[in-house]
Amino acid sequence: QVQLVESGGGLVQPGGSLRLSCAASGSGFGIYSMGWHRQAPGKQRELVARISSGDIANYADSVKGRFTISRDNAKNTVYLQMNSLKPEDTGVYYCARLRLAGGWDHWGQGTQVTVSS
Repeated sequence: QVQLVESGGGLVQPGGSLRLSCAASGSGFGIYSMGWHRQAPGKQRELVARISSGDIANYADSVKGRFTISRDNAKNTVYLQMNSLKPEDTGVYYCARLRLAGGWDHWGQGTQVTVSS
């Protein structure tokens, strides 16, 4: 059974930084693409960043140049480094696993990120 556990959220001022972590249980972590999604209040969940098994990263336009996704397969962990945070980055951040056939099949419980002065 796969479990994903996020950590690292919190309250930060605009312009600040946070690093989110997502620890995965279960086997085969390294063969899956992983992603970070976020859901702002009153909005739909959106994909923020994705990283393939080969470490190819893709980002939403809104976070390009500010966020960096990475992974450590030895630790079964995926990270999201968030710099130059803006109030519009506020939301619950979820990590998820991408099925080999497509579609996100496992989700963490989410971690709250609040950017406010």
